[in-house]
Amino acid sequence: MLKVGDKAPDFRLKAADGQEISLSALGGKPVVLYFFPKALTSG
Repeated sequence: MLKVGDKAPDFRLKAADGQEISLSALGGKPVVLYFFPKALTSG
């Protein structure tokens, strides 16, 4: 588990437009990840 101040490991995910992007492709810029529960689930 990461601790406050740890660097995140590189990862890939699909952006809202469907294109795949990796953390390393952002070149050290600040990044905000937003997670939300799947529709009709408790959360």
